[in-house]
Amino acid sequence: MNMSKFKDFLERKDIRLSLRRYGIDAVGAMAQGLFCSLLIGTIINTIGTQFHIPFLTAPVATVAGVDYTLGGIASAMSGPAMAVAIGYALKTPPLVLFSMISVGFAANALGGAGGPLAVLFVAIIAAECGKAISKETKVDILVTPLVTICVGILLSWLIAPPLGRAAMWLGDLIKWATELQPFLMGIVVSVLVGMALTLPISSAAICAALGLTGLAGGAAVAGCCAQMIGFAVISFPENRWGGLVSQGIGTSMLQMGNIVKNPRVWIAPTLASAITGPIATCVFGLRMNGAPVSAGMGTCGLVGQIGVYTGWVNDVASGAKAAITGKDWLGLILISFVLPAIFSLVIHFGVKKLGWVKDGDLKLN
Repeated sequence: MNMSKFKDFLERKDIRLSLRRYGIDAVGAMAQGLFCSLLIGTIINTIGTQFHIPFLTAPVATVAGVDYTLGGIASAMSGPAMAVAIGYALKTPPLVLFSMISVGFAANALGGAGGPLAVLFVAIIAAECGKAISKETKVDILVTPLVTICVGILLSWLIAPPLGRAAMWLGDLIKWATELQPFLMGIVVSVLVGMALTLPISSAAICAALGLTGLAGGAAVAGCCAQMIGFAVISFPENRWGGLVSQGIGTSMLQMGNIVKNPRVWIAPTLASAITGPIATCVFGLRMNGAPVSAGMGTCGLVGQIGVYTGWVNDVASGAKAAITGKDWLGLILISFVLPAIFSLVIHFGVKKLGWVKDGDLKLN
């Protein structure tokens, strides 16, 4: 097969080797899969425990001697959920998509704590291999799932463990550095994760893949909140209440079109994150010990705040934390909502005075 025919084959199979498809579409879908499994399961367990709801805290199934609650089952399906979401983003045929369930389970299980990163790589390769073989034989119903599952499980066996270890190592390095230098790393983590949240990539998936929790997780929450609340308040004159809600508890990614037109509109929320990050780490010692994906969600559906609260509950239960204090709640509220709004408004006022941003530059379509 010459190069021209190979390109035609890839085009016919809708296999596009692009950074956007793998680095944005697939990663974003993976975060949604995590949200619909691990994160939702964690929220269900927290609600059941805190409000003493028997239906949510009692085991509903026992598998291999392990009891699973309703939330536990949802969390246990994170690997398959991520892989299926990635397959969906890559527009795989049905037989390939359904086969991704097994692929995701294997990659996540063998990847350990760094399972999400392993799932991302393995699922992309398995999905594209499945697409390549799909409908190429008369026994498609046998060949397509066989190829997809075998490729996925073989890759999981070969690369999931080292990928998982690499992700854990990098995540541990960031967490260690944040503990060692909370001021400097508070700025770095807050700014970078916050910017990732606004860019068309997934900050949630990045935090999940790196297992970003603890003090670094708290800085990540601060950065994401600064972007979302920051854009929500500084654009209020143009977008009113609808914009306040859609950006404040939705996503700051809505401003990407305006950022491309005038990058200076990004100054206020980004500088605000550089301020709230070290306040979170140095003043309030804000730790996000819930599901790592929560660290990259900010105020989106209040998932970041739920993650912090879940971490508090877990730490109290394990004895790592004596109790949830008033300072904890004050820090969470200030870092998540109050300080990002104040700092962003003050900085944005200065930016407008300099003439870098004009009225209408933040208007959402």
